[in-house]
Amino acid sequence: MSAITLQSEIIHYEVLGRGRPLLFIHDWIGSWRYWIPAMQAASISFRAYAIDLWGFGDTTKNPEYYSLAQQAALIDGFMEHMGIGKLALIGHGLGAVVALAFARSKPNLVERVMITGFPMSGSAISPRLRTLPPIEAVDWLLGRVPEVESVRLETAKTDPQAIQSSLDDFQKTDLLDLFMKVPLPCLLVHGQNDPVVEIPPQENLAALPERSNYIIFEQSGHYPMLDEASTYNRLLNDFLALPSGESPTQLQLKEEWKRRVR
Repeated sequence: MSAITLQSEIIHYEVLGRGRPLLFIHDWIGSWRYWIPAMQAASISFRAYAIDLWGFGDTTKNPEYYSLAQQAALIDGFMEHMGIGKLALIGHGLGAVVALAFARSKPNLVERVMITGFPMSGSAISPRLRTLPPIEAVDWLLGRVPEVESVRLETAKTDPQAIQSSLDDFQKTDLLDLFMKVPLPCLLVHGQNDPVVEIPPQENLAALPERSNYIIFEQSGHYPMLDEASTYNRLLNDFLALPSGESPTQLQLKEEWKRRVR
């Protein structure tokens, strides 16, 4: 286990590979651990970090740090402590919002952003996430994927207040505006069968800026990086391989990727 100290508190992270840095930021359910397959795929060419946010995994549980602003500040503090000058962000659910919040506040420190299961409004998040105990949400969201037991063990470490605080914050935040004002290349991914976050309305997708692209994983729920891991990782690597500043508009799921995972 790797850890640093920020504000006299423990921040847990893991890292694989060498090269340009990128950071994986987890969802409401689980921790850094379910990113391992994606980290392994990216680590061939990149230095892949994954972090536990405040209240999750092996990072300190302290309600003073559970706001969206404090979670985004955690990314800033982590980068400064590790001497990372600029990176790509890969966020999921809660982590997708944290990634965008940080990218909006410090765009000079972010090269590009890939977000999965991003809610474009607080009302797009299922109310069941607020009422269901985190450990019970594992079966609801992951079903029978091989990683379910490791996610269950990690979820048991979650402070439920960290989930509740984020949901309260999101109700007061214009999440669509947050996305639209991030001046960076951005790839949005969504599982067709996601029970937590609604697929954005067509009018929102049609209004996406030229710097962004939106891709639906037809065989996935809330965790495309686990449900269709091979396809997700190929898309991730294609996104990371784009020249600096180039929009992901032309990226798409290739038919040969889909055939291999059916």
